[in-house]
This record gives sequence, C-alpha cells and structure tokens, in this order.
Amino acid sequence: MRFRLTPRETSFYDMFAASADNIVTGSKLLMELLGADTAGRAEIAERMRAAEHAGDDATHAIFHQLNSSFITPFDREDIYNLASSLDDIMDFMEEAVDLVVLYNVEELPRGVEQQIEVLARAAELTAEAMPNLRTMDNLTEYWIEVNRLENQADQIHRKLLAHLFNGKYEAIEVLKLKQIVDVLEEAADAFEHVANTVETIAVKES
Repeated sequence: MRFRLTPRETSFYDMFAASADNIVTGSKLLMELLGADTAGRAEIAERMRAAEHAGDDATHAIFHQLNSSFITPFDREDIYNLASSLDDIMDFMEEAVDLVVLYNVEELPRGVEQQIEVLARAAELTAEAMPNLRTMDNLTEYWIEVNRLENQADQIHRKLLAHLFNGKYEAIEVLKLKQIVDVLEEAADAFEHVANTVETIAVKES
C-alpha cells in the first residue's frame, strides 16, 4: 500500500462493515422465507423491511460522512459506488420477499433455494471482506469467488426461467414467479458490483 503523510478518515471502514453485516441479516431472512408458511412470510417481510431501512440509514451515514470529510481513505467516487452497491443488494432482497408476500405465492419453484444459497454465501464473503479494506489484505480471493458465484447464479437463473416456461404454470403465475427470480438475480449482480468496486479500490491503492 502507498505510504501517506496525511491522516485519513477511518470511520468509513466501520460503516462499510456494518452495512455488509446488515446484508448477512437480510440473506438469513431470505433463507427463513423458504420454509415459512403464509403467516410466517408476512412476519419475515416485516423484519426484512426493518433491515432494509437500517441499510438505508447506513448508506445515508456513509454519504454524510463523505460530504463532510476533507480526506477520505480512497477515492470519493469509489466510496459512493461501494455504498450504493451495498444498498442495492438490500433493496433487491427486500423486494423479493415483499413480492412473495404481495403475490401470495403458495410455492416457490425448485431452484429458488439455490439462488438464495448463492446470495447467502456472497453475503458472508462480503461481510468478511469489508474489514480488510483497512489494510487491503486478503481481498483477491474474495472478488474472484464472488464473480464465480455470480456466474453460478446466472446458470441457476437460466434454468429457473426454462422451468417456468415449460408449460406447467399458468401465465399469470409465470409472470409473478419470473419477477421474483429476476429480482434475486439482480441481487447476485449487485454482489458482483460490490466485488468489482473493491477490486478497483485495491488496484488503485496498490
């Protein structure tokens, strides 16, 4: 890492770590959704909504700190992109749960559990990686693995779409389920955006 003569604001590291930890909470709620009944799903949706609001608060705190800091630990644009991408993940996970409840989906198609398992693993890796921004150590394996997981998520998503369009489902049900699996795929893409931003930061700081 480059030697710097000027002090840098370090609270960003803690805020990014807190935001990533909140995403882990969201991924666990997604896992709970799989085995929940209708009443249980409504309760999970409420907790997910609270987690999403906490994520918004964390993002706003980062933006406020960014606007009030003269010196930042890395480029302002990268801080903004990282915070925004972390926020996007929570938004997509909350949207998926909300759609399941609003559409009153009785049974999620086989394969959704694989999507959620990928998201849960990506969440764990992201939470483990954020504290390492302080030293820029042990990050290469993180972004390589998240990119691999995103490729896996793409494959799962394509198989899910093929399953939805195989004629088993009514047209209206296809529309509902497709929107849910598409949003989960967007969450996987957002994890990759976070990993790519971390890679960009690490390259600049090397």
